[in-house]
Amino acid sequence: MHLGTWRRSGFRPARRRVGLCLAMAASLFTAAPAPAAASEPTVLRVVGGLAGVNQYLRHEEPFWTQELPRLSGGRLRADVVPFDRAGIRGADMLRLMQLGVVSFGTVLVSQASGQDPLLGAMDLAGLNPDIASLRRHLAAFRPLLAERLRERHGIELLAVYTYPAQMVFCNKPLVSLTDLSGRKVRTSSPTQADWVEALGGMAVTTPFAEIVQQMRSGGLDCAITGSMSGNTIGLHEVTSHIHTLPITWGLSLFGANRSAWQALPADLRGVLTRELARLEHDIWQESDHETGEGLACNIGAQACVGGRKGRMTEVRATPADVRRQREIFASTVLSRWLQRCGAGCAEAWNRTLGPVNGTLAPR
Repeated sequence: MHLGTWRRSGFRPARRRVGLCLAMAASLFTAAPAPAAASEPTVLRVVGGLAGVNQYLRHEEPFWTQELPRLSGGRLRADVVPFDRAGIRGADMLRLMQLGVVSFGTVLVSQASGQDPLLGAMDLAGLNPDIASLRRHLAAFRPLLAERLRERHGIELLAVYTYPAQMVFCNKPLVSLTDLSGRKVRTSSPTQADWVEALGGMAVTTPFAEIVQQMRSGGLDCAITGSMSGNTIGLHEVTSHIHTLPITWGLSLFGANRSAWQALPADLRGVLTRELARLEHDIWQESDHETGEGLACNIGAQACVGGRKGRMTEVRATPADVRRQREIFASTVLSRWLQRCGAGCAEAWNRTLGPVNGTLAPR
């Protein structure tokens, strides 16, 4: 089936249509390698991250389409498509990978956490004020994350990517975080919504591709998104102020359906494991750089090289903002996440992330 045909079909995964979706998607995304002639490469069909942002354009797409054939000596090649141009809702990716409809795919943690809140534990709103904190929390949580994906969802975790820091863009002045009270703020995860509501704002769940349109139409007053990602889609043209305190970082998980993964020869699994670790490292390096450069571009500073210069006003976090964020995390974000996450999550937090963060969950 051609990709355009899939798009026109109005793909909407639902329980009563799972059988139809499986049949429609199999030819596109199922990557369990079929027996092939010795001279033919194994072709992987990969669903990548968000289209139009540098993580995909500079790293994911070149890796799959150009580097992988060379690195595997011609034994592997891949067809890759960003999930937001494949007719797939981000919220459905976890389930589709579990079913084997998508064999190799990218799951946005912010969207998958609605199905399994434990997956989002290492990037709760307000937990990571800098990328060093994010690295520490991911390192502490990664073994449990891999186990959870394998045992509950039948997915082999192969890489964890991060987007640049998710900051607040607003279309009217703000001086501190308290000014978000009463404003309609774009959020992409339940914990971001908790954070906004604790400040008196109204959380509005909005797909990344619709942020600018919603800002222009008045559906949003502010938006939480990546500093460079926002610049890439032109958010700096419809907003005036950007607050520099990271709220979240926008993690994504790259993995494989376990059956598809195990069907690959061991040496090719080794190539993918090794090279995806390198890809992960490169994406993290660029995301760290893009956090600062994205801010520079949005405010029109000379340090802007890879983006478009705007004229936004930079609002730096005050000590009061930092204190307020810590208070919101401890009093609202963590407690609401624990309620959604359910049995065993407090113990998991206290065993992995609590000691690193210094905030333990009540038992």
